[in-house]
Amino acid sequence: MEIYGHEESLKMIQQARLIEPSESIRSVSYVRSMNEYQQKYEKTKASPESFWEEVAKELRWMAPWKEVLTGSLPDFQFFRGGMINICDNCVDRHLETHRRNKAAIIWEGEDGSSKVLTFQMLHDEVCRFANVLKRHGVKKGDVVSVYMQNLPETFIALLACFRIGAVYNTVFAGFSPEALRERINDSKAKILITADVSYRRGRVIPLKENADKAIAEAPTIEKVIVFRRGGVEVPMTPGRDLDWSEEMQGAGRDYPCEPVEANEPGLLIYTSGTSGKPKGIVHAHGGFLVGTYAYTKYSLDLQERDIYWNTADIGWLTSHIFVLVGGLALGATVILYEGALDHPHPGRVYEMIERYRVNKLFSAPTAYRMLVKFGKELPQQYDLSSLELFASVGEPFNPEAWEWVYRHLGGGKAVISNTWGQTETGGTPLCGLPGAVPMKPGSCGVPLFGHVLDIVDEKGESCPDGVPGNLIIRRPFPSLARDVYGDRERYLNTYFSQVPEAYFTGDAAVRDADGHYWVLGRTDDVINVSGHRISTMEMESALVAYPNVVEAAVVEKPDPIKGAVPVAFVLLEPGTEKSKELEEALMNQVVQEIGAFARPARIYLVDALPRTRSGKIIRRMLRELVTEGQVKGDRTGLEDADALEQLMKDIGNV
Repeated sequence: MEIYGHEESLKMIQQARLIEPSESIRSVSYVRSMNEYQQKYEKTKASPESFWEEVAKELRWMAPWKEVLTGSLPDFQFFRGGMINICDNCVDRHLETHRRNKAAIIWEGEDGSSKVLTFQMLHDEVCRFANVLKRHGVKKGDVVSVYMQNLPETFIALLACFRIGAVYNTVFAGFSPEALRERINDSKAKILITADVSYRRGRVIPLKENADKAIAEAPTIEKVIVFRRGGVEVPMTPGRDLDWSEEMQGAGRDYPCEPVEANEPGLLIYTSGTSGKPKGIVHAHGGFLVGTYAYTKYSLDLQERDIYWNTADIGWLTSHIFVLVGGLALGATVILYEGALDHPHPGRVYEMIERYRVNKLFSAPTAYRMLVKFGKELPQQYDLSSLELFASVGEPFNPEAWEWVYRHLGGGKAVISNTWGQTETGGTPLCGLPGAVPMKPGSCGVPLFGHVLDIVDEKGESCPDGVPGNLIIRRPFPSLARDVYGDRERYLNTYFSQVPEAYFTGDAAVRDADGHYWVLGRTDDVINVSGHRISTMEMESALVAYPNVVEAAVVEKPDPIKGAVPVAFVLLEPGTEKSKELEEALMNQVVQEIGAFARPARIYLVDALPRTRSGKIIRRMLRELVTEGQVKGDRTGLEDADALEQLMKDIGNV
């Protein structure tokens, strides 16, 4: 059965205007025309390994590989036998060039405190911390858990793990002790690295206190290294807990990079999921480097001249792909920010852009919609003339918000590279290729070189253009997840059991006549109402198109007659009056755009929505509210508990 609503999707796609990139951007891009893109893509589609070999040769290897690609999905290897080190390519390689004394990381905290590390300074600190880890018995292949926020020290710790050949697992600093414990125990981590506290929205988050609770039942942890920021006293257990600064005193500024075979594990990242045990996604050391380097280079057109800010939290893989590894490997100056993007005032993002002359900004669609909510007058108070590119990933980027960003932040000149990727893909197989591919508001762009994607029906057969289906990837690529840690069967069943010899993304998508892909959301984000399968993205887009609506989230509620009915949560522009009349008008908007059968059973006009720290709406909590009347499940990924309380007040007794 098809996902209902492809007519509406096709209508939106047909109405999308093509916007050519400006000549000033095109003139400095890696790929400078659609024709150049198409010729190269067709060549790499026929032989993907030729592209990946081309990328790999731009990096530094300690020993050559035997073959570019061996095997096929799901059992494959890239650059078998090749020895490489991520830290060597992100740090050491630059010391032999003019980038040696160039700013690598510019860090700023919510309170305005800041720090700058050049590539040379970063190298010295990474080597010192590598020696600290070695002193405490960490060796190649050991797992290290890192429970920290966006700090230079977090990057130093992760790069030191790469340098040694240890496998790190970052745990989002907003997670609870229970969530941290689960990830430590599943990965059998030997060392935990954390900070005493984190600061967010003016609040103090007790990381060390949470860590102590977690490791009370985590027997594999031998040492806890604590970065103490000062001003807050935390308990330190003698013999187990180590002070970062004390450990770094006297540590040598030299530590040779450990050669790592390209397919050996490099990092673990756990997917939070909506239910069930989180999956420990395993990425290969060399494969992750080659893939992220390509994604960052081509989807962001990132160059060493750039001042680049990716707002992602280091607890999520986006930051590892596009900042820690991709950004530093390309020699750009990266901005690292600890705190909420709208604190202590709504203009904080614009203030940062103006202060550091950021020319490339990467954030989630939710963050851009937050800026829409604050209005077009606010950015006019800041000098945003440096901005050349906006990038986006994580969820569908609705055309209305896209157009707003293009007009009011980019001045109608900047490029928007809306991308698609997953934790499992280790990057963005779909992207905009700035300078080459004309933009379409809401589109996820086109396949990157070296990737073979398709959209198929439930039988695994290719769908015609304009017809939604399941997005799959037919050929292996270096940064694709190699396993679920300790559970090979789960890896195979989750990603490779649906379509033979293909990676099943679990996302619904449609491809238009120009080859642009439009990702509609998860295939399980579909509501079956009396036999009609309705995409929640379609309904949300219809609601957001209504005046004064900033954002919408649609979930299903069980119904004894229809099976399920849609319920919508709608966030309005500040100052917009809530009324029953507005609720009715929004319901009619959905009926007009999709059909009477899609009419929401209820619309809640709210002032806040539950979000992760990366800005995504936690729809699971909304589903629990409409089905259970309360949130009973895990709240560890919640950014702001007050937002959930406000939401519950807004909707009353659901």
